[in-house]
Amino acid sequence: MTFDELLAQYDPKVAAAFREAIEAIKSSIVLKSIVDRLERGDIAGAVAAVQFEPEAFAALELSLREAFNAGGINMVQSLPSLISPDGTRVLFQFGVRNLEGERLIREQSSILVTNITEDQREALRMGFEAGLSKGQNPTKTALDVVGRLNRITRKREGGYIGLTSRQVEFIDKAKANLLSGDPTSMRKYLDLKTRDKRFDRTVAKAIREGKPVDADMTRKIIMRLSDKNLLLRGETIGLEETRTALFSVRDNAIRQQVEAGKITAQEVTKKWKHSGSEHPRMQHVQMATQNAVPLDMPFVAPDGTMLMYPHDPKAPARHRIGCKCRVEYDIDYVAAGLRRYRARAA
Repeated sequence: MTFDELLAQYDPKVAAAFREAIEAIKSSIVLKSIVDRLERGDIAGAVAAVQFEPEAFAALELSLREAFNAGGINMVQSLPSLISPDGTRVLFQFGVRNLEGERLIREQSSILVTNITEDQREALRMGFEAGLSKGQNPTKTALDVVGRLNRITRKREGGYIGLTSRQVEFIDKAKANLLSGDPTSMRKYLDLKTRDKRFDRTVAKAIREGKPVDADMTRKIIMRLSDKNLLLRGETIGLEETRTALFSVRDNAIRQQVEAGKITAQEVTKKWKHSGSEHPRMQHVQMATQNAVPLDMPFVAPDGTMLMYPHDPKAPARHRIGCKCRVEYDIDYVAAGLRRYRARAA
């Protein structure tokens, strides 16, 4: 199975696990508990009442671990055979309980879930404070934040649950533009990639007339904008986190063979491979022209950033998000075989 096939198999699973976690949180919301706290001006209490807790993302963590283990097994299976001097085949294996491997996936999952929960609480706080500061009643404020219940599906739609604080700011800005009545501001909505185009005619009509979009219609537009941004976030998490897991485990799988004495670090080199994407990072294009480096050495980007492999979790976001580069490992099997022969002869 190729890297792209692994990504295609596990990326949707990770995205689905995120969406299911968000849906479970939404379905457990007790609106009255949130409204009661907002009536008392208890913003922190309202945020807590949403019960956006790390434990809700257990399935997300498990899906990442599944991708990690599958990537490790696939990596060792892709390694060419190495024959010992006595004629036996060296068996490359991936240990799912390897301590370093366990640390890598546990750390990735922990950081992801922590970032999701902490940023979500900030987004909820922003939403509750913004609603009350505008003079909205607690019930409307709560509904704007947690979403409204669809009477047919019995699921909450719209709202900020699952969105990042930056997405919340983005959606609030879009709402303000639609209600502004200013044609220039309203026209910005039509440039949004995550908008529901079914509302374009309504917005265009309001722009021509120089009037704000009707408040009820704006609510519907923003609900769909929120839902589509939530879908985008799930897809982004699925793609980026699966890539990180697969690249991390490929490196770990090679290192497990070194630890087992089947090869040495000196017998392994790695080469950065650019994806040839339509909008490349020029730094990554330049990195692909560099010579191969030893296993334990990092790749160095023109800006000085060091990466052990694409999507290295220690690298800044500018080198990770959306990166489609690859790394190619090369094992000097001649040197490995000669080393084994000499060891046997000694």
